[in-house]
Amino acid sequence: MKATEVPEIDGAYLFEPTPHADERGFFCRTFDADVVRSLGLDPDTFIQDSLSRSVQGVLRGLHLRSGAGEAKLVRCSSGKIFDVVVDLRPGSPTYRNVATFELSGETQVTLYIPAGCAHGFQALTGTADTSYRIDRPHDPAEDVTIAHDDPELAIAWPLPVTSMSQRDREAPSLAEALKQKES
Repeated sequence: MKATEVPEIDGAYLFEPTPHADERGFFCRTFDADVVRSLGLDPDTFIQDSLSRSVQGVLRGLHLRSGAGEAKLVRCSSGKIFDVVVDLRPGSPTYRNVATFELSGETQVTLYIPAGCAHGFQALTGTADTSYRIDRPHDPAEDVTIAHDDPELAIAWPLPVTSMSQRDREAPSLAEALKQKES
């Protein structure tokens, strides 16, 4: 497994597995505590695994946690997604930078997103399963949502949005969400 820094987002990493393929398909390690530890991250802080299944065009996000934030590992285990990270840590050298990725079940690449960054994605295939490994228990009182189409972020989502949650449809602008995050 190889770890690569994401230049647009300070402290973010891509973990690229080494698949072993044969006539049956493939096998790969999708998490390696030693590789995570080698980057100065504590693998034991990840306490919750979650999975979402989305159909093509579904958009989830942009989501953020207030307070101490939430670090996460994100991987598309089946299908393909367009993944977006926005650095919203005021002291970060990459503050307000946006980074986009294509994550897929073919590559099994995992994205590490530091606490304080907003995250969202859009399903690009008929079905896309997205796995999350999160470092804090979920507290709905800390949920912050940012409009996916905020002009300041100017994210070029690759497909028309076919579906999103009511919370995501009603999400405030980046400026309003940042005020909410600070409170």
